[in-house]
Amino acid sequence: MRSLQIHHDPARLPLATLIRVLDDLEGELPSVDHLELPTRTVWMPLSWDDPATREAISRYMRVVRDDAPWCPSNLEFIRRVNGLGSTLDVRRVVFDARYLVLGLGDVYLGAPVATPYDPRHRLVTTKYNPARTWTPENAVGIGGAYLCIYGMEGPGGYQFVGRTVPVWNTHRETAQFVAGTPWLLRSFDQLAFYPVEADELLELRRQVRAGTHELRIEPGRFSLREYRAFLASIAGDAAAFKARQQAAFDEERQRWRESGELEAARRHAGIVAAEAPAAEVEAGEGFEVVSAPLGAQVWRIVVAPGQRVRGGDELAVLEAMKTETRVVAPCDGRVDRVLCSERQIVSPGAPLFVVEAS
Repeated sequence: MRSLQIHHDPARLPLATLIRVLDDLEGELPSVDHLELPTRTVWMPLSWDDPATREAISRYMRVVRDDAPWCPSNLEFIRRVNGLGSTLDVRRVVFDARYLVLGLGDVYLGAPVATPYDPRHRLVTTKYNPARTWTPENAVGIGGAYLCIYGMEGPGGYQFVGRTVPVWNTHRETAQFVAGTPWLLRSFDQLAFYPVEADELLELRRQVRAGTHELRIEPGRFSLREYRAFLASIAGDAAAFKARQQAAFDEERQRWRESGELEAARRHAGIVAAEAPAAEVEAGEGFEVVSAPLGAQVWRIVVAPGQRVRGGDELAVLEAMKTETRVVAPCDGRVDRVLCSERQIVSPGAPLFVVEAS
């Protein structure tokens, strides 16, 4: 998860000399078999299948696509592609797992890249295609073999399991968000989740941000030698788990081929491709044509013909590349025509509305 980049001036330090020095330094490094690092177990509340994540899925189905294999339930999708018996098994795995934080900043603001310490807990998924345009702050999701906690509202593609407390605190210093480090987690932390109800989580979110609730954090160490010994001790079980998981994933891919999902995914993924130039729309004197500023999908239309608007009022929202773009009225007036529909793919310059100025 990390690399070392060295900038050098070859006029002062020849490349061959630099490589020789680096080789010598590498030879002096101790064996990684003896590597031990400080770590912490951070216990975080998790509202399973939280209402905010369900709303994000519902919104995705309304305005992006309602035929995706992960809809209407991300948990059912995770169950299916991992070969588990029920969504209760998904829940059991997530709450039993200890997620090792390998890095921070996956999707902004202290979001962890984490994977289970125990390979028998490594659930895998595909990501949304196309991605969501909205994800609630601190949603918890799985993408590939990684778990992420979203540090802020924004786009995203990980499959939801629930929602937790803030991992970033911009405006307040607390016992766990100290000066200069507004992020909660550190590399090599281990995340452990415990269940809470949705209403309880809302209160915990407020308290963590205010500094009136301290999360349970236990210090420890990570020994690579001990970890390798642990992996060797469970090798048979881990291989069997992986084989069942791969078989289930292959079955899911085959269903996609038979249902046409692979073609549908490519079609949806291409919504931002520029199309032929849009035809011009005739508008008489006193009428303004409002055009698409970029190639996108019409996500939401918020006005109707005959509706009065003021300059700057929102007419529609477009979505492209995980980003929402507002289309606004150019002047005060009345909506004369709506020339687009929700989910329609439009090219740059395509006429969307005609507004009669007043």
